[in-house]
Amino acid sequence: MLNTGDTAWLLGSAALVMLMTPGLALFYGGMVRAGSVLNVMMLTFVCLAVVGIVWLLYGYSLAFGNDAFAGLIGNFRLAGLHGLSEATVGPDGHKVPLLAFAAFQLMFAVITVALLVGAVAERARFWPWLLFVALWVTLVYIPLAHWAFAFDGFAGPGTAGGWLVNRLHALDFAGGTAVEVDSGAAAVALAVVIGRRHGWPSQAVRPHNLPFVMFGAGLLWFGWFGFNAGSALGASGVAATSFVNSTLAAATAVLGWLLVEQFRDGKPTTLGAASGAVAGLVGITPGCGYVEPVGAAAIGLVAGVVCSVAIGLKYRLRLDDSLDVLAVHGVGGLAGLILIGLFATRAVNGAGADGLFYGGGLDQLWRQAVAAFAAFGYSLVVTFGITWAIHRTIGLRAGREAEFDGIDEAEHAEGAYDLAVQPGRRTAVARAVEGGQA
Repeated sequence: MLNTGDTAWLLGSAALVMLMTPGLALFYGGMVRAGSVLNVMMLTFVCLAVVGIVWLLYGYSLAFGNDAFAGLIGNFRLAGLHGLSEATVGPDGHKVPLLAFAAFQLMFAVITVALLVGAVAERARFWPWLLFVALWVTLVYIPLAHWAFAFDGFAGPGTAGGWLVNRLHALDFAGGTAVEVDSGAAAVALAVVIGRRHGWPSQAVRPHNLPFVMFGAGLLWFGWFGFNAGSALGASGVAATSFVNSTLAAATAVLGWLLVEQFRDGKPTTLGAASGAVAGLVGITPGCGYVEPVGAAAIGLVAGVVCSVAIGLKYRLRLDDSLDVLAVHGVGGLAGLILIGLFATRAVNGAGADGLFYGGGLDQLWRQAVAAFAAFGYSLVVTFGITWAIHRTIGLRAGREAEFDGIDEAEHAEGAYDLAVQPGRRTAVARAVEGGQA
């Protein structure tokens, strides 16, 4: 029998995670120049359409179906979401519809590939990007989701799942491997293949709309409650812990990021506050259901500091990861995954483990490190191959003139802002000039 409370929680969480994608579009859109904002928002928003179709046709089946080969990928038995309409999942008393779970996981896939827009902002063509999204979700995200999220027995009695969670026994509550580290590594590959923006880094690129950035960050923080607490798959004590831990980690990360800015640059910035909140949420994502609130606050503080410092990496490496996907999601995800090995405790979640600070020794720490670097390496190599193939055939990057003029007009024949003065109307400056000449 279905648990209606848990079902409502899971569906509501799926809706919150869906909201993160338009929130990310605002966040990214405000960080670029005015002539590229529509393109960046379109590249982000359209991930909902492309990934939704992939998930229906075969994505869910390959990610969560019975393992087909050595814990690396599922099978096609659930293609087309076949057989999910009447199926349930969960322990007795807490069963939810399997379709609700499939919808929840779909939103994870969408937001993960949407994060990659930040690596190619202001220079990516629209239709080649759609092809990239479909291939990347298929070849990178879906296998990693199988590795990290598909538990043995989930697809039915006697079925097998992914190797990270079932063989290595790494802990990843809500997506440190398949979402955060995955996207950070992919951003490196994208930035290397597609190349630097013309004039970067000698010409600074300033955000054109910081209120967009702040509002987008707020929507991301709001949606992240569904992302993290929803991963408990029910309205439970672990969900409440994940909810509180997410807030605390974001709070300490904001302060950590702003302190770095103050000492380094002399001023705290609104962009820094928004970025710090996201960094803290990234850092706590893998461990939100395994650590105590004090541990969550510590993880958030570390994430805020190290991610802020890591922003400088792209300048040292001359890697034009435009909106800092590597620094925030890659570095933050690596930190969060590894810190589970220090702060995890079975007192929070009996399905977890005890980290070094709770008497567990180094056992969980090395497992977390292996999971983190396995996800990073796989995503880096496969994303490089996908991007290189698309870029060398149909061309992923926009032309030089389009980039200088603003890619919105070249790709979409639109502009975000109509700044032209309408015929028959005069500005206040024009009236004042005319009055002075009279």
